Amino acid sequence: MSDISSPDGDGFAAFIATNTEIVSPPLVPEVKLRLATEITPIWQATETELQEIGIPPPFWAFCWPGGQALARYVLDNLDIVRGKRVLEFAAGGAVSGIAAAMTGAAEVIANDIDAMAVAAAQANAALNGVTLIPSTENQLMRDTPSGCDVILAGDIFYEQSPAVEIEAFLRREASAGALVLIGDPGRKYLPIKDLQEVIRYEVPTSLELEDREMRDGVVWRVTGNTGD
Repeated sequence: MSDISSPDGDGFAAFIATNTEIVSPPLVPEVKLRLATEITPIWQATETELQEIGIPPPFWAFCWPGGQALARYVLDNLDIVRGKRVLEFAAGGAVSGIAAAMTGAAEVIANDIDAMAVAAAQANAALNGVTLIPSTENQLMRDTPSGCDVILAGDIFYEQSPAVEIEAFLRREASAGALVLIGDPGRKYLPIKDLQEVIRYEVPTSLELEDREMRDGVVWRVTGNTGD
C-alpha cells in the first residue's frame, strides 16, 4: 500500500483517486469533484487504512448541501469574491473555494485541520483548472484576524462541541471587516442570532447522508460580533 502518512507524498492522492469518482454536485454542475458515490465503502476504507494514523472520517468525500449552496451563490454573484482574498474554512473538498477561484478571486485558501481533506481540495482544484492555497492551520486558535476579505464556511455546525468556538471565530472575522458567509441546511447547532438570510436553494441529497431527499441550503451572512 502507498505511504498515506503524509499529504506531501503520493499516498493521500492515491487513496482519494482509488476511493472516489469524478462527479458534479447537483446544484453546481459547473464544478467537478472527486466524491464517494457510496458512503459505506469509503468509510470502511478510512477505518482500515487511515484510522491508525489519526485521519478523521472522510467528510471531504461528500458535497454537503451547505457547501453547494455557498458555491451556487458565489458562482451566480461574481462581485462577491472577484479580486478578493478568500478563506474557505473547514473546506473539505473545497466546493465553495473552487467556485470562488473560478469567479475571479485573487487568492483562495482551502483550510481544514484534516490533511486528507486538504489533499482532496488540491485534487479537486486541479480538476477544475484553478489554484487553491492549502492550509491545515487551526483557525480557532488564532489571536489575530485572518486578513481575508471573504470567509466561506459550508455545513460546519453539525457537532455541538466546536460550534461555540467556530461561531466566535466567524464573528471575530466579521467584526474585523470580512464578509462572512455560512452555508447551512438546518444543522442543529447553527447559531441564529445576528445572522442575515441571503438566499435559499433546494438541494438534492442522498438518503445515505441526510434524512430527506431535498434540503434547503441557506446562505447566511454573519452580521454580529463577539462583544469582546
